[in-house]
Parts: sequence; structure tokens; C-alpha cells
Amino acid sequence: MIMTPGLRKFALTAHVTSSVGTLGAVAGFLALAVAGLNSEDSQMVRAAYLAMELTAWYVIVPLALASLLTGLVQSLGTPWGLLRHYWVVTKLLLTVLVTIVLLLQMELIGYLADVSAETMLSSADLRVLRMSPMIHAAGGLLVLLVPVVLSLYKPRGLTPYGWRKQHEGSMGPHP
Repeated sequence: MIMTPGLRKFALTAHVTSSVGTLGAVAGFLALAVAGLNSEDSQMVRAAYLAMELTAWYVIVPLALASLLTGLVQSLGTPWGLLRHYWVVTKLLLTVLVTIVLLLQMELIGYLADVSAETMLSSADLRVLRMSPMIHAAGGLLVLLVPVVLSLYKPRGLTPYGWRKQHEGSMGPHP
């Protein structure tokens, strides 16, 4: 089913907004993770980890899920299709990967926030665990930039499914 032009623009706006919002929220999360890891001020560390949990649950997770959902709507409702072009498939796989890693990291983020709420963390406390959100946020940010580039450049390359669909379309209706 192909969307009407008005619906397509609305869906595209929702997708771009949620995708760019995810990028911005992850960048903010990364700043908090760096501050939480490197600050000598225990109040700053506490605030950073508490803010990271709130940011992750109430901003990043909803935006990542919205980006995934609106991307599916976009691909299924436009001629690009979900499985016709490698760039669309790559965007889907990267978005799914980032969302899964994010959801898997939520337990650790919650744990760090809980520990921060109950005790004063020094710069040495849980250092290895505290590096994980920073590393994952930096990696996630880099990975999330790839779909942006793919969306803008739309590199050529049809999947085998896309070749079949294109060939069926060029043959016209069969008697």
C-alpha cells in the first residue's frame, strides 16, 4: 500500500523527528556519562547517573522505538519498500541493533542510578561498570549516524527481492 502524499510527508516528518531526536538524546546521554565517569564532585556524579536513567527511559527508549516504528511505516508505505534496497535493509538492521543494545544496557543504567541514589560514588567506585554507558553511547552515536548518511545518499543497490519486484513491475500485468 502506497501512502498518499500528505500521509507520506507526515510519516516522514515523524520519522526524521524521532531519528534526529534519538541522535540528540544519545549525545546528551554521552555528555552525562562522561561527566559521571570523570567528575571529582560526588554530587555531580550522582546527578549524572540519575539523569542518565531518566534520559534513557523517558527520552531515548521512546524515540528509538518511534524511529524504528516510523521507519517501518515509511518503508512499507513508499515505493522504497522494506526489503527492496540494501540501504533500507541496512538502516533497519542498524536501528534494530541499536535498540536492542539500548534495552540490554537499561539494567546497568538503572543499577548505576540506584547505587548513585543510595551512596556517594568516588571516581574509583564501579569504574569499569561506569565506562560501559559511555562506550555504548559513543558507539551508538556513531552507528546512528550511518542511517542518516544512507537516508541522504540512498546508495544504489537492489536486493534480490528488489530485482524480482522491479522485473515483475517492468513486465506489466500477466493475462
